[in-house]
This record gives sequence, C-alpha cells and structure tokens, in this order.
Amino acid sequence: MIIKLDLYQTVAMAVLVFYIGSVLKKRVSLFEKYCIPSPVVGGILFALLTLLLNVTGLMTIETDDTMRNVFMTLFFTSVGYTASLKLLKKGGIQVIVFVLLCTVLVILQNVVGVSLATFFKLKPILGLCVGSIPMIGGHGTAGSIGTMLENMGVSGAATVSVASATFGLIMGGMIGGPIAKKLISKNNLSSTAVISKDGIDDFTEERLDDEPNFEQMLKAFSMLFLAAGIGSIISKLIQKTGITFPSYIGAMLAAAFLRNVSDVTRKFSIMEDIIGILGSVSLTLFLSMALMGLKLWELAELALPLVVMLIAQTVLMILFSYFITYNVMGRDYEAAVMSSACCGFGMGATPNAIANMQAITSKYGPAPKAYFIVPLVGSLFIDFINASIITIFINWLL
Repeated sequence: MIIKLDLYQTVAMAVLVFYIGSVLKKRVSLFEKYCIPSPVVGGILFALLTLLLNVTGLMTIETDDTMRNVFMTLFFTSVGYTASLKLLKKGGIQVIVFVLLCTVLVILQNVVGVSLATFFKLKPILGLCVGSIPMIGGHGTAGSIGTMLENMGVSGAATVSVASATFGLIMGGMIGGPIAKKLISKNNLSSTAVISKDGIDDFTEERLDDEPNFEQMLKAFSMLFLAAGIGSIISKLIQKTGITFPSYIGAMLAAAFLRNVSDVTRKFSIMEDIIGILGSVSLTLFLSMALMGLKLWELAELALPLVVMLIAQTVLMILFSYFITYNVMGRDYEAAVMSSACCGFGMGATPNAIANMQAITSKYGPAPKAYFIVPLVGSLFIDFINASIITIFINWLL
C-alpha cells in the first residue's frame, strides 16, 4: 500500500515531526546533553518508521517535495541577506581561513574515498561518490553529479552518491553537537558576544531585542520573496550556460545584492533580524521534511566496502573538526561552534550546520562570527570550490 501525502499534509507532518523531536529532546537527556537538533531527532524517528513499514511490506509513505524546496530556497535567501561587504571587512581574514580549511577538507574526502575504493578493487572514480560529492555536496550535488557519472559509464554512481548523502545527512547532525560540547567543556569556553545596553550586537550591529510589528514582519517576508523571485531568473540564466549549480544560488546572489545596496544607499532597510527568524523557521521545516524523506533502506544496499568508506569519512570529519577546525579558527567558543557547523555541512548540508549551531548557541550563548562565516562559506563559496575540485578529480581518474 502506498500513502501519498499532498503538499499540506507533508508540511503538517513536518510540523508534527519537529515538535515530537522537541519533546523527545527535552525528555531524553542524551539528546539534550549532546545538542542534537530537534528536526534531526524527529526526522530520523520518522525515517526509521518508514524504514520499518517498507521492510515489512506494510506500506510506503511518499511526501510532496514542493514546500521542501520552497523552504530551502527561503532559508538560503535569508542567508544571502547576511552577505554584507561591510561585515566582511570585520570577518574577512577568518572567512578566507575557513574557506581554505574547507578546501582542504574537500580534497581529503576525495583522497580517502578514492584510496579506499582502490584498496577494495572498485573503480577509483566510485570513491568520489563517497567523497565530497555527497559529503560536502549533499543530496543536490549527489543527485546531479552522480547521475552524470552514471551516464559516463560509472555503474551505480547515482545510487551510491544519494545513499552516501543520506548517511552523511544523518551523521552530520549527530556528531556536531557532541564535538562542540566536548570542546566547550574541556576548554572551559563561553560566549564572548558583546551586547550593548540598548540591545545591539557588537559584531553584526543589529538590534536583538526589538519586538517586530506587523509592518516590519510584512516587509521582511516581502524581502525574502522578492529576492527569491529575482533569484529564480538568475538561476535560469546560469543554467543556460550549462554549468550545474544548486537552485538556490540565484536567490542568495539576489539577496546579497539587495543587502549591499541597502548598506551603501541607506534608502531602505533589510530587517535582517526578522529575516533571520523567518529563515530559521524555514530551516526547521526544511530539515524536518528532508529527513522525513530519507530512504534508509538504500543504505542496506551498499556493499561492505562502501560502508567502510562511509565510516572512514565520519572518522575523518570528527578528527578534522575537533583537531584542525577548532585550533585553526582560534581555539575559542566561536571556533567550537564552527567545529560543530563544519560537521553539518561537511557531511550533508548547510542547513545541518546551522541546526548544529542553533543547538549549541541556544544552550551556551550567541556566536555571531560563526553565524556570519559558516553560512557564507558553506552556502556559497564551498559549492564553487567543491565543483571545481570534483571536476579535477574526474578528469584525473577517467
């Protein structure tokens, strides 16, 4: 029996999944202790339920992806509104350092994947399908490049890529919180964000405690959809070049442009704090829906060598975030939060990174620099870098 949830039913289920995750997180000390995001808790529970129903042959649940894509675009649009050149001057050096760190991670993931594939006498290029294609790239890159490789004669590339991205999405949300908690506890770290008496954050220069009114909420909501609409045109123009980029890139670029026009001209305001709230709501629903749609039975189809490669990628991510990201990014509270975020987008997607950071900062305090640097690198720069490095590896291995 197949149960198909329509658009409204899927969103309603995502809301239930999130709140079930929230309740479980409060009642199960392990989830709270290790800062596992609520959408991850509820989403994995739902995915396990669908796995059980599928394996027993009782039923298959299919969800509608329409609003998932909308929420994803709105979230990344809100991220685009944080790309202020004025703020870039404040965090410029750390942004460059974090970009270089992530570039090293992309290369290491592919080296590990290709090396282990060679060890197990598989096609070396299949190692990329357990490397940065699904890990840094997530499901979007896994689906597009995996299919491309399969069309080039690499049998099973698409299935392996998507299944690996599924594994990474789960693990990225599971290991980030514990790593940050360990770093914070071991090094006695605490938030150093400076909030002035009038409620303005010292780094972003945004007011944090204003209570938004109807007009402000409407303006922020309108700014999100304005950038998303313009961005859809930009994305179509990019697609005509034949270059493959995530669908949300156009919206991010449009939002970044509007943000910087606002900064320079002062003719209109962005309402970044409210847009941030709306973006967080979109993130929560997107992540819940993304995890609801996981087909965990695909992991069971992976051969033992591929399982070993996935475990190796997890170990690499833990060691890289704990020892390298934390130390290079400053050995402070912000660095610990970025280590957690690195696990999120390093093994799945930027929304996972933000969810990891939210789980940490909600317990230990704000980390404004991390919230500025991670979305900028994880959502924009890393996609270009990953695509370039994957292209180099493909041409080298074919």
